[in-house]
Amino acid sequence: MPDTPIPRVRPELPILALGFRPFFLAAGLSAVLTLLVWLAMLHGAVAMDGYYAGTTWHAHELLFGYGLAVIAGFLLTAVRNWTGLATATGAELGALVLLWTLGRVAPLLPLPAVLVAILDLSFPALLALSLFKPLWQGPNPANRAFLALLGGMCLAALLVHLQALGLTARTALAGDRLMLGLILLTLLVVAGRVMPFFTRTAIPDTAPRSNPWVERLTFGLALLWVAADSLTQLGLPVALPAALLALSLALVQGLRLAGWHDRRVWGIPMLAVLYSGYLWLILGLTLNGLAHLGLLQPFPALHALTIGAIGAFTLGMMARVTLGHTGRPMVASRLTVIAFAALNLAALVRVFGPLAWPWAYSAWLIGSGVLWVLAFGLFLWVYAPMLVRPRADGRPG
Repeated sequence: MPDTPIPRVRPELPILALGFRPFFLAAGLSAVLTLLVWLAMLHGAVAMDGYYAGTTWHAHELLFGYGLAVIAGFLLTAVRNWTGLATATGAELGALVLLWTLGRVAPLLPLPAVLVAILDLSFPALLALSLFKPLWQGPNPANRAFLALLGGMCLAALLVHLQALGLTARTALAGDRLMLGLILLTLLVVAGRVMPFFTRTAIPDTAPRSNPWVERLTFGLALLWVAADSLTQLGLPVALPAALLALSLALVQGLRLAGWHDRRVWGIPMLAVLYSGYLWLILGLTLNGLAHLGLLQPFPALHALTIGAIGAFTLGMMARVTLGHTGRPMVASRLTVIAFAALNLAALVRVFGPLAWPWAYSAWLIGSGVLWVLAFGLFLWVYAPMLVRPRADGRPG
């Protein structure tokens, strides 16, 4: 039973009624705008020198901008359902969104570097603080793991800013890789909760299974891989352990996915996009292991994990949560299906194009970027009106 009833007061602005609304809108806008700016940087139309170097800015905005916005929107919505306790709405939610936005804009303005760092670091810290009570007091202690994940994200951001402030020499890449690993850890946690349930709900006569040993190995190996993969960016000699951990984790995730899988999921777009994201995760981990062994460049693995795993899974979850929490049927529109296909094609082009035809690298990069922008542009076209309007069924939220 919940400790206190969830308030049923409808905020004046529907977009501040629940966390998924402003943060999914912000994530979609960030996905489109930052990729367009990145392409402009690559073609010399926008300067790449600033608080972050060009490639560091690109990585930071994908991970700490887009990725963290999706996580914030999801947790501020899901934690309320898991615990029965209230999460930020109204003015408190608006303040969190404003802080996230300031973290995106500040590096582009002539502000003191310390202020830029403080603004960006404050968001994951205050997000964790806003979720502390429901996660800590809720009925399931396992949910407290999200506080540890958010704490780790604060550390990852700190590593990036220490180098940007000139206090360290090579911590930015380690911070980015730590953040990537923590986002993937979050994906693993969420996938384990939702994918068997979603599969069973959509296909009632199927029986997804989660093996306890596979679950234990998943998170044990994942924690070790995140640590090892991050430490390689500091120049520590842990490439071989990182490779073995990545390849082992990929194998275990194949077993995990096999326990949930039913071939009929591929005929249901709202499920297929999540399964495709998980397949990209398995492929990305495999490529990461090969990269640590010196058999491949690191970029195919990086883009399989970012565009493929994070991109496909988060796009699918944002679409699903938006439909469910605005009182609409769980059915993908034609434009939504096109968005899902474009995102997966963006990953295919970015990962395999340069491997097969490296002489056309620039074309593959541009093509992948255009497909990414198309996918999230369609997401905004379809889902932004739902995010800013009251629920279709008239209920609060």
